[in-house]
Amino acid sequence: MPLDSQTRGTPLVEMRDISISFGGIKAVDRVTVDLYPGEVVGLLGHNGAGKSTLIKCLSGAYHADAGEIYINGDRATINSPRDARRYNIETIYQQLALADNLDAAANLFLGREIVTPLGLVDEAKMEAETRKIMGRLNPNFQRFSSPVSALSGGQRQSVAISRAVYFNAKILIMDEPTAALGVEETRMVAELIDELKKQGIGIFLIDHDIHQVKELCDRASVMKNGRLVGTVKVDEVTEDDLLGMIILGKNPAQAA
Repeated sequence: MPLDSQTRGTPLVEMRDISISFGGIKAVDRVTVDLYPGEVVGLLGHNGAGKSTLIKCLSGAYHADAGEIYINGDRATINSPRDARRYNIETIYQQLALADNLDAAANLFLGREIVTPLGLVDEAKMEAETRKIMGRLNPNFQRFSSPVSALSGGQRQSVAISRAVYFNAKILIMDEPTAALGVEETRMVAELIDELKKQGIGIFLIDHDIHQVKELCDRASVMKNGRLVGTVKVDEVTEDDLLGMIILGKNPAQAA
């Protein structure tokens, strides 16, 4: 569990007073959230609460109308996904954006292939590098020659996460990483997230499942109608507390 903010220094990410409107409707209204190294912050709320819109301002998919983003204490300018990658921000979408007909190594290096001095794709080096990064994140992964279409959901997550980490992601955005996964697959993803935390990577995890947020996250930021209801430490609140924040917009700290 991360230390209290007074003792853990500068946030990895700080989004301050972010606002964004579409057609005159405020999708996000002056929301402030932060994230520290080695921490998982869950973003909770109903569909339309604004959590995905908020985080797309960090991933570069949207540009905020107002507010500021700081990375490691420095003001960041993020107008595109390419800008986000410059700040070592990577997004793992629920659909994973993998090429089903290619194996793990080909997916990991897709568009960034390692080539020999003669300009040929160095498949042996790519597989060796893939085995190295997988050895760090998911030592049980062995299906290096299989197309990713033949992999389980948890194994596919391993490939997508390994790709992000190999290319120096320090900030990961994960969109419902355990959706549609079974118990064993969900456990595999939980172990991956735990390993990422040990390596100091910060994770924003978008989810609808309160139980998963309680299991996987250190803190939870709850949004309702575009506004931040509050941010809480998950081990200091119950699932009912989180439900009350989502449905009623009631912060347990204010009710205490």
